[in-house]
Amino acid sequence: MRVVDLMASEVISVRRETSLRDAARLMVEKRISGLPVTDDNGQLVGVISEGDFLRKEVDRGDLAGPGLLGVLFDNRESLAEAETVGEVMADNVFTISPDATLVEAARTMTTHAVKRLPVVTREGELVGVLSRRDIVSAFTRPDELIEDEIREDILRRLLFLDPTLLEISVVAGVVTISGELPTRTDTRLLEAMVQRTDGVIRAEVDVAWKLDDTQVGTEPSSLP
Repeated sequence: MRVVDLMASEVISVRRETSLRDAARLMVEKRISGLPVTDDNGQLVGVISEGDFLRKEVDRGDLAGPGLLGVLFDNRESLAEAETVGEVMADNVFTISPDATLVEAARTMTTHAVKRLPVVTREGELVGVLSRRDIVSAFTRPDELIEDEIREDILRRLLFLDPTLLEISVVAGVVTISGELPTRTDTRLLEAMVQRTDGVIRAEVDVAWKLDDTQVGTEPSSLP
């Protein structure tokens, strides 16, 4: 599964010239913690988040009471020095390609401690947003879809093997596979691919092999 399969393609974005008050209102109404910023051509130029508002309010000291966004609405003077999104947005943004895997997206989010990633094309066009919740949703894939992917995509199309060689069951995301394959390499590849299949919580692969092709040619020759 790729980023494009799970990303939200209907993206709410703002422009550099959007007022901070309008941006804050959007975030409150849509219950989101950040907004991508685009130019007239739909190119991603930055992101504005709650953290950007926080930096503008930090000198106020106590933000408990009504909360951060409540303070923004209740006090215009706190935004006197910065009035537009372009003045406070972050322009060094971590992004992800629509063709990237969910593993790559999760690694980027974890490494850089971000909750969502703008999805952009090679040309820089914003085409979607991927959130942590979207990645978590991959683990809700039905067991029958996971099993079908293992049989048809991994075994038949990628490894060119007959799926009937193995007994495969998937229960609550836990995959159990038993049987025998032609080579040890086939078994290793199968296990690695199943572990990386979206929705798999754990894989228990107990598959034998007819030929240990990893040892072919390693024995010393007895010929003079």
